Amino acid sequence: MLGLALAATLAALSPCDAPVGTSMLLDTDARIIVIGELHGTAEVPAAFAEMVCEAAQRGPVTVALELPQGMQPEMDAFLAAEDDAAALLALEGTPFLDPTMIDGRTSLAMVAMLNRIRALRAEGLDVTIHLFQPSSGRPAGFVQSWYELDMAKALSEGIYARPEARVLALVGNLHASKTAIDDMPHVGLPAFAHFRPAEVFSLQVMWQGGEAWTCNPECGSHAYPSAHDASARGVILEPDDEGAYDGLLAVGPTTASPPVQAE
Repeated sequence: MLGLALAATLAALSPCDAPVGTSMLLDTDARIIVIGELHGTAEVPAAFAEMVCEAAQRGPVTVALELPQGMQPEMDAFLAAEDDAAALLALEGTPFLDPTMIDGRTSLAMVAMLNRIRALRAEGLDVTIHLFQPSSGRPAGFVQSWYELDMAKALSEGIYARPEARVLALVGNLHASKTAIDDMPHVGLPAFAHFRPAEVFSLQVMWQGGEAWTCNPECGSHAYPSAHDASARGVILEPDDEGAYDGLLAVGPTTASPPVQAE
């Protein structure tokens, strides 16, 4: 009877449109699934939201996002809001709506992703959001490796809080690497390399051309690098970058997503 009740509940939910191969990814034993992206595209947050949808239909999910820890109360209020307008209002005064924080992590696509996750909760799925970007600055003389360590610690707090939940994380691709980056010694071990490798399945978003909203050197829409097959789509479960990533996520050539607030 319990199986029939669960099936009836799932049948009433809005369908997921996760990338091809997501089911195989979710069949792995990894406690943490991390997507390493170049911020500022429309396609990656949309694909990630649908991966969360499919994962949440299997069990509890903690969505880990590279946003400041200090805005966790406002994010909790966002998730509890009754409509899109009230949800966005809950983020007033946070870095998310700071017109100077426009590096791609506060894009219109990210807002749509957050609202999709909020809708999943409203449908009764056990999904929450945990922010794990350290809010405090590093003291002088402490290089990026300390930031990566702080980020891993902040993520571990979210894991401890919901040990029954699988973690799906969306971060910049540097942090998602499971190995040290040879030409960036100041980084040391990236954030996700601090966890036991068997507990992390890391996907790098394929570089398939198009555009992204980035801030290098100035903020705006810039060409997205093209280094992979532009025709590939979905989750590809094969190691990449000499083991830095366990697989790839192909969303095709991207379009830039501008910030929800701009200067």
